[in-house]
Amino acid sequence: MRERGVDAVATREPGGAAGANEIRALLVTGSIDRWSPIAELLLHFAARAEHLARTVRPALERGAWVVCDRFADSTMAYQGFGHGLGRERVEAVARAAIGDFSPDLTLLLDAPVEVGLKRTDDRPHAENRYERMDPDFHRRVRDGFLDIAAREPRRVAVIDATADQDTVSAALRRAVEDRLGGDLP
Repeated sequence: MRERGVDAVATREPGGAAGANEIRALLVTGSIDRWSPIAELLLHFAARAEHLARTVRPALERGAWVVCDRFADSTMAYQGFGHGLGRERVEAVARAAIGDFSPDLTLLLDAPVEVGLKRTDDRPHAENRYERMDPDFHRRVRDGFLDIAAREPRRVAVIDATADQDTVSAALRRAVEDRLGGDLP
């Protein structure tokens, strides 16, 4: 997008702003039982509130596109489904932390748990706290993402991430063009 002259911001969660990056370090490192599920939920939304205030909203206000690797759906899937906190509790914290802010489009790259965990082998070992959680946790997380997609099919496009990279890229581009209108810049 930038090569085509589009003002675009690439960011990620947790992180995406100085304070949010500090919280990220707390969330993605250490032992898997480092945090209780509710503490983990609150930390994710604390990071998200900073990210929105310092990075996302300023970019949107100037008319930029924001492409974010993960957002509130991840918290619903990981903490709500994976850790069993439930939809209502996560939604209550979300309302308090970010109000009604929501992405225009969410691209869900879906793959079986075993495939997804295998792909994490290339990630930095210092940031593998979630990847070290048991496969049943990850199955609940995947179920959570698919539940969100089923509830919000206009916002969430499910992409088969088991295909080759070119096929996945083409599917991502089509989803953006179909859902947001026109050709992707």
